[in-house]
Formats: sequence, C-alpha cells, structure tokens
Amino acid sequence: MKKIGQLTYYATGRRKESVARVYLTPGEGKISVNQKPFEGYFNRETHRLIIVQPFKATKTLGKYDIRATVSGGGIGGQAGALRHGIARALAAIDETLRVVLRKDGYLTRDPRAKERKKYGRKRARKRFQYSKR
Repeated sequence: MKKIGQLTYYATGRRKESVARVYLTPGEGKISVNQKPFEGYFNRETHRLIIVQPFKATKTLGKYDIRATVSGGGIGGQAGALRHGIARALAAIDETLRVVLRKDGYLTRDPRAKERKKYGRKRARKRFQYSKR
C-alpha cells in the first residue's frame, strides 16, 4: 500500500502460498499478470471473475490498469492473492472505497492454509486403510 511516483500505487496480496505484487495506475482497464494478458494467464472464467470483484464492488471497472506479478501456490490461490492486492491498492488510492471493500471482505487476508502432514498418516488427517484380517 505504497504510492510509487505520481500515479502508481503498489500493494501486496496473499492467499494460501501465493503472493501477488500489484501495481495500479490510471488507465483503461488493462490487466497483465506476469507480463501476459490476464485472460491468457487465468484460463478459468471463475478466476477472472474473482479478480475483477473489487472493481465491480467499487464501480471502478475500466478506470485502472494493473501490472501484477504472482508467484507460489496454484492458480486458484494466485487469483485470490491478486484480488487481495487489487483491493488493498484501491483502498490506498481512495480512503472512501475502504468501507465498501471491507464490508465485502476483500481487504481481509484469508487465513486458511494447508494443514501440515502428521507422522503415521498419509496426509494431515487421512489414515491408512484398516485391515481386520
């Protein structure tokens, strides 16, 4: 949530193991993720809808260009991290948008993460198959 230069705002979004570095500048609504158009990076429509949710909530769709770098985790986590970063950058631009974004839950970092594997188990909770005989 920093201001870089005259019109560029920077924010970091996180979800699961994913981290998104988001740079927001006034423009016509172009979104590029890892130097690709976001339609090419996020193939699923649901992921693309998740990413534009903060813009729809604040009625700023098409007013800002986004240049983002995402790393870690899977595609779903990266989409969530990008949404979190966009919401934080929008809140940095205009404090009045913070109320709307907070109400819809876009500024809250989702704390859910993968549970660690336990010894004597296949995964975190899955047990090996029981054999009576």
